[in-house]
Amino acid sequence: MIRLSDMMTVALARLLRDGETVFCGVSSHLPLVAALLAKKLHAPGLVLLNIPGGVNPEKPRLSRITSAGSELWDSAAAEMTLAQVFDLSMRGGLDVAFLSGVQMDNRGGVNASLIGDWRQPKVRLPGGAGSAVLIPTAKRAILWRTKHDRRTFVQQVDFLTAKGNVSDVMTPLCHFVACQGELLLNSVHPYTSIEEVAENTAFPIRYKVLRKTTPISDAEMSALREVDPHDLRSIEF
Repeated sequence: MIRLSDMMTVALARLLRDGETVFCGVSSHLPLVAALLAKKLHAPGLVLLNIPGGVNPEKPRLSRITSAGSELWDSAAAEMTLAQVFDLSMRGGLDVAFLSGVQMDNRGGVNASLIGDWRQPKVRLPGGAGSAVLIPTAKRAILWRTKHDRRTFVQQVDFLTAKGNVSDVMTPLCHFVACQGELLLNSVHPYTSIEEVAENTAFPIRYKVLRKTTPISDAEMSALREVDPHDLRSIEF
């Protein structure tokens, strides 16, 4: 049986290209593992940046507590501070930023600020942190969320924290791609269907060619276990 966390991690890794500069933030175990997987499988020249500032950590022993721990610094090849990452992105040098939010709409808008009316919100969220800088300035902002339901994928976000160069959105059910300012369904994962995706999405599902996500190969699964032996990719599930 295919696990949601495995499928999402492998699908995210497939989106990364050799030679790209990729940033992963706080509470981002799943995309961090995806980046390490891509480096091992098909993108050895990928440059991995992170919150602590360690560039291309060598086989880091990842922490369960955070995806921004000192282990990303201990075995790093170089240093790049978070301020320098933001500067790199604003100068057009950051190829991919992995980011998330509590709500997302079909125009690539992200809400990480609050639920309800901004004057009297029902819930205050952590806020956008670097997303308001990175989503508009990274060449590709890849959004990910380990939940796919109508409270997450909404017709209109309650508060627009950030919007910009969103290229892809990966969920436990499917993969959306951005096309002319709209999210289109690119593929549904092998264990689900377009009907299930539509039932759990508040905005209309549109697509050009509907595909099934390619199942995980034996080589991908073996490499995934090697880069993430403690299954940190599954923490949020």
